[in-house]
Amino acid sequence: MSVAIPRVRNASIRKYSHVVRSMGRDPLRMLNKVGLDQLCLQADDIRVPEASFATLLEISATEFSDAPVGLLIGADWRLSDFGPISLALQHQASLASALRTMREYRHLLSSTVALEVVRHERLAIVQLNLDTGRDLPGRHPTELGLAALLSLCRHQLGRDWRPDSVHFTHAAPASLGRHQAVFRCNVVFNSDFDGIVLARDDLQRLNPDHDPAMERYARHFLAPQPSDEAAAVSLAQQVRSAIQSLLPHGYHQIGQVAKTLGHTTRSLQRQLEEEGTNYQTALNAVRAGTAVRSLKNGSLSIGDVAMLSGFSEVSSFSRWFFQHFQQTPSSWRAQNLRG
Repeated sequence: MSVAIPRVRNASIRKYSHVVRSMGRDPLRMLNKVGLDQLCLQADDIRVPEASFATLLEISATEFSDAPVGLLIGADWRLSDFGPISLALQHQASLASALRTMREYRHLLSSTVALEVVRHERLAIVQLNLDTGRDLPGRHPTELGLAALLSLCRHQLGRDWRPDSVHFTHAAPASLGRHQAVFRCNVVFNSDFDGIVLARDDLQRLNPDHDPAMERYARHFLAPQPSDEAAAVSLAQQVRSAIQSLLPHGYHQIGQVAKTLGHTTRSLQRQLEEEGTNYQTALNAVRAGTAVRSLKNGSLSIGDVAMLSGFSEVSSFSRWFFQHFQQTPSSWRAQNLRG
């Protein structure tokens, strides 16, 4: 069975071009460097390989004096940049319903982007999970994703709305000025997750301009939209995304994940088997990514990494890690930790 190549809409390329031109640079020259044609800027709605776009952001940041290119693209994001689903997004009753709509029409957005909502007593987390096939999605795609997500939040809650905090799993840049200007809240780096923390009540705050009839019309229009990528958003991907969101908060049992996705444990197991995989494979994949990312953070102890990977005992984590990486966590860290 062929493996679908993760792709993103070319709206991101168009935004990239706008940002780069505003910096006095030539976007076409940068596109050529990663093998992307200028057609990406001209066509209405095409998909480009996500890996090429991520490379474009990385080499651009390097060439442009470590500019936060992804953040700048996300800061320029508008509701219409979400594509056809923006027709439905602009008529949602609340932020919670807008996020559900994003998940429902994920195939029209990108197979790499998954949003999960984790609710606590007073706060909630809207967590961004990028399923790119790489161990680390990268700083710039993640910052773009969260800044774009912020635009959706502010569309629902008002342009002056501020989150409680914004979290990134990657390290802080040398300067935080632009991040503070975009998010206007506490920005946490080297965090356990990538996401926006907000008051739980904000999820359900009603939009006074909500028009149910317009929402129905928008959904009617979206119904026949092509969904060739829908199959690429497999249940296995959804399971990995849910585990990634729940793991930092101490949850990773199959029953907990099944409930999050609206399945029973048995139906989840059966459908995963139909896709040729199982829950343990998904859990191991997420744990491996979490462990690798966390071990690269020198401020975390091995015990911290074990906990973030869903293990209550360091010894259990060490045995699992050795099975998957053929070396101990300490030796892996010694070989890979950046100075």
